Amino acid sequence: MIKVQDLSVSYITRLALSHITLDIARGEFVLITGPSGCGKSTLAYALSGLIPNSISARITGKVEIDGLDTQANCLSEVAQKVGIVLQNPSSQLFHLCVEDEIAFGPRNLGLGENEVSCRTDWALKATGIEELRNRKPAELSGGQKQCVAIASVIAMRPKILILDEPTASLDVSSTHKVLEILKILNEKYGITIVIVEHRLADVARMASRLVLMENGQIVVNGNQDTFLSDLDLRDKLGLRRLANVPQVAWETLIQPASPSLRDYKPLLTLEHVSAGYNNKKVIQDINLTLYPGDFVALVGGNGAGKSTLGLVAAGVLKPLSGRVLYLDGVRPRPGLDIAMLFQNPADQLFTDAVDEEVAFGPRNFQVFDLEQHRQILKETDMTEWKDHRPMMLSVGQQQRTALGACLGLRPRLLILDEPTLGQDWGHLQRLMDYLTMLNEQGTAILLISHDYKLVHHYARRILLMEDGRICLSGKSSQRENTEKEEGVIYETLNA
Repeated sequence: MIKVQDLSVSYITRLALSHITLDIARGEFVLITGPSGCGKSTLAYALSGLIPNSISARITGKVEIDGLDTQANCLSEVAQKVGIVLQNPSSQLFHLCVEDEIAFGPRNLGLGENEVSCRTDWALKATGIEELRNRKPAELSGGQKQCVAIASVIAMRPKILILDEPTASLDVSSTHKVLEILKILNEKYGITIVIVEHRLADVARMASRLVLMENGQIVVNGNQDTFLSDLDLRDKLGLRRLANVPQVAWETLIQPASPSLRDYKPLLTLEHVSAGYNNKKVIQDINLTLYPGDFVALVGGNGAGKSTLGLVAAGVLKPLSGRVLYLDGVRPRPGLDIAMLFQNPADQLFTDAVDEEVAFGPRNFQVFDLEQHRQILKETDMTEWKDHRPMMLSVGQQQRTALGACLGLRPRLLILDEPTLGQDWGHLQRLMDYLTMLNEQGTAILLISHDYKLVHHYARRILLMEDGRICLSGKSSQRENTEKEEGVIYETLNA
């Protein structure tokens, strides 16, 4: 079904893939994993025909998809054999209505309207987004967009389906739904599934084979049990351990906790805040107080309003009602006082080099510090890539570049919207440990995430959102009691 022979791919001066040889048989379910920036997404682009037909790159070797040479055949021919769901779903959504988005592919295959309608209905139901049928994709949450992108591809019933981190922005329920439909597509319809993923737990149980990559090469290709039992190799590459228990609802993982820090001066306060888009409320009657040195996780299902709340807290989105107060009511300075890492890093990258991107804010405010700059590049593991164009890097590397740009001004409040995108656990843990150090020095952090492990490992307070409201507040029932005494930390902060 898929034959890759001695494939090498380069972007300008950067070698992304080196002498890849890989065969994937019809009906296989293959998991491709490896550390951030190892070439996984580039391989996915090559397998789908986007490289070299749509994405500019130098390519040697050969890729055949169901007998079609991707270099000798045009993309429209290859696309009838293989569908791809990109890491950033927004980049492949362009219609004004979800239903039209999903119907677009089948219509372009020349199918009759009855068949187009049947496939659209099936794809909506399969991905659990029937209620989004008449919504505008641009107004959806990141997780909802991911489901729409998947639905738009499976509606074309490709023989091969490639997905680049399909669960990165999904809540537990949506993740299970998507993986279940992938299992059905594979087992019932015989569709070959190739998933690029950092989160191994659920996907690894379904995959028939694992392909492990490092530095643009395949280092393991075969039985997943052999690799997953090799702790040294797994830790070396910074990959996640498999969960011992299935993921469950947040309500069961949050236990009540007494409010803390009430004796200290609030950093940011939201009073009865409602906000949304086009005068339609997404969040309603939000009351939230963040303190210096706070580390709060905001969790909940796709479309619950988490990102909207983050945008309001960052001052990017104006409330429809209520008040947002910073300190004693002064207006926060963008970047210096409150900074936000967006869910899509491409939305905040605009310079020609990583080094310039990270230095832009400090230089603009005339507070550039060379030692701090070098430390940020080191902690984000971007020193090696500092002269590269951000848009030519992997999404994970773009995410770390954008985070570095946020950290350059040492904001008093840092908001992170799904920082796990494109990150292996090694890079993520290194970043979070650095942020924990800044947090202990007084930087408040609001973490928006679906990632159970991340939240329980680092957050001291958890807020659960449902239907635009904060419905539960507490602490992790599973978090190990390794915290420092908060009184010591915050007494220092307020000295």
